[in-house]
Amino acid sequence: MKRQLVLGVLMAMGVVAIGKAAWQQPAGGGQPAARVIEVDKLRDNLYVMRGTGGGGNSAVFITTTGVVVVDTKNPGWGQPLIDEIKRLTPKPVTMIINTHTHGDHVSGNVEFPATVEVVTQENTAKNMQEMRGPTGIAPPAGGAVNIFKQNNGRGLPKKTFKDDMTIGKDADRIELYYFGRGHTNGDAFVVFPALRIMHAGDIFSGKNIPLLDAVNGGSGVEIGKTLDRAAKKVKNKVDTIITGHSTVMNMADLQEYAAFNDDFRDTVQAGKKSGKTVDQVFAAYKIPEKYKGYAPPAEARLKANIQIVFDETK
Repeated sequence: MKRQLVLGVLMAMGVVAIGKAAWQQPAGGGQPAARVIEVDKLRDNLYVMRGTGGGGNSAVFITTTGVVVVDTKNPGWGQPLIDEIKRLTPKPVTMIINTHTHGDHVSGNVEFPATVEVVTQENTAKNMQEMRGPTGIAPPAGGAVNIFKQNNGRGLPKKTFKDDMTIGKDADRIELYYFGRGHTNGDAFVVFPALRIMHAGDIFSGKNIPLLDAVNGGSGVEIGKTLDRAAKKVKNKVDTIITGHSTVMNMADLQEYAAFNDDFRDTVQAGKKSGKTVDQVFAAYKIPEKYKGYAPPAEARLKANIQIVFDETK
């Protein structure tokens, strides 16, 4: 059973939103769980696929020969992504690009055909071998599960890059960049230059306190610098930015987010230098007034990030 097609106009972004439901029987029987994919059309050949509970935003880029997917969401969401892609185009999925290692961005890989090429930054490829739980996120009951080991390595990357890589040419060109540590130690920025669009993944998840995953190489000291390097590199080729979990944004938003993370680092380091404890810096911290519209920080994440900056600051 499938829900009817839902059409709506997202006026603020100027994109079309399409909703569909895919259904999957849960383990142990009972009512099927919905996997609802919402499709935002950014260009005739580029779509953002979202879904409540599905994890990070996925991008679908339709080239002359096939489809490139950026990030594949949580376990169980790969097939709904495939189904939605088939509604857009008869072309096969030929490549997956993962922006980083977290399960809500890579787990759907295992549901795509084994012939699909998976590409990541080289540190992310190493992290995906282990699939360690992120800093500050409690593992599920029974412990963390490595979805790739469960599937005999299916969906793991076989092609990697260190600093940059170009895939395709002309209208099909994709540029991949790594600018340093931030959310993890392998955050890839995926640029579609012909469309002036970039997928930033969770190093720019939205206007909020980031998840700093020190377990997988993330850095509270470096993230602002990394975002600033990204903004400077792509400012003349990108207008629209697909965030990891929020709406599409622009270059001014990315530059502001770099400054926001630098300000957070400076505030925490100043607190440590003055002799304050993590708890004291935590109790005093408020998002500066100039960053209007930023989400109030979850207490556990805020405290974890302060601790990470403390640990990195000698």
